[in-house]
Amino acid sequence: MMHDYQNYTDLDLVALLNRGDERAFTEIYNRYWDKLFTTAVNRLGDIQEAREIVQDIFFKLWKRRTKVEIAQTLSIYLASAVKYEVLNLLAVKNRHRVYLQHIKHIQSDISEATLQQLSFSELRRELESVVNDLPEKCRLVYKLSREAGYTNNEIARTMHISEKTVEAHLSKALRRLRNSLGFFIHFL
Repeated sequence: MMHDYQNYTDLDLVALLNRGDERAFTEIYNRYWDKLFTTAVNRLGDIQEAREIVQDIFFKLWKRRTKVEIAQTLSIYLASAVKYEVLNLLAVKNRHRVYLQHIKHIQSDISEATLQQLSFSELRRELESVVNDLPEKCRLVYKLSREAGYTNNEIARTMHISEKTVEAHLSKALRRLRNSLGFFIHFL
């Protein structure tokens, strides 16, 4: 027996759908696809996402066909489905955006810390290079003063030189470091 599904009411179509009638499902699809799609596009502003949401709604409708119960009208039922699917998608997109911002912030912090560590390492290597290029006694005075923590008096006694000579060597070392590292620090 051939049925003219276009003349059936929504309640009749739902009753047939509950029994697994594919033609009833097709009629529901044809009746409501454009309206649901338009609603989804208006709320999302994205044609592809709207298409996927509407397809998903109809997929779920067919999957649950034997359990579908319509409290009011099929139109309200499907409009509510679009509303909830759009809200769910927007919530997922918002969580994704927040997560990406969080990751970007963490990466920025890590990148900044890494750059600072690299800059410090570079500075230390450059400092060692400049110190190693100092004349021998000047280098020894600098290392005893800055690395070993000796006072000028202790350096003078250890190296058997006057405190004035220690001060001269330190002044020379610090001047050379300022001249060499000043550009490097500015560059960093």
